[in-house]
Amino acid sequence: MTTARDSQPDRPTWKHRLLIAVTLLIVLLLVGVVASATVPRWWAHRVGDQVNESITSGVLIGLFYGFVFTLLPIALLAVVLRWRRTWTTVGIAFLAALVLALPNLMTLGIVLGRGNAAHAGQRTLDVQAPAFRGATLAGALLAIAFAAVLAHLIVSRRRARVTARHAHDELAASTSYRTPPQQESSSNTGES
Repeated sequence: MTTARDSQPDRPTWKHRLLIAVTLLIVLLLVGVVASATVPRWWAHRVGDQVNESITSGVLIGLFYGFVFTLLPIALLAVVLRWRRTWTTVGIAFLAALVLALPNLMTLGIVLGRGNAAHAGQRTLDVQAPAFRGATLAGALLAIAFAAVLAHLIVSRRRARVTARHAHDELAASTSYRTPPQQESSSNTGES
């Protein structure tokens, strides 16, 4: 004879879920510690190799990174939030936006970081990539301003269409009375 417990599939208990959550938290903390010790140095050297101690290159590459890697995540989130609003889709889009913003986040980690790796990254950027950090900030601010202006234009255009449609409907409703029928021509009245 089978019992109700035998017929149900094995579900993880709260102890099993807690063990998984604690393990994931420990792994994430370890990855964070390793990344905070290596990523700032690595990123600063990658940027330094691209800029090659040129202020002009630092400004242009910084503007590019700041603008592109700020605008892409904003556009991705705007598109997903416009058409798909399930938790899974929003979560995946948020993670994808974080991946798209990684160059800016790594630069921000160097600028705001307090560890030895962040300070080493700052020194590397000072020497090998002059003007990169400021240009990245300027590019990010330009991307945010561009996205805000574009959003304003889209919203105001939609609002103008709705207002025009309401005005057209009101005009049609106010002028929809029936016109009096035309009197027959005088030539038809004289033929009796």
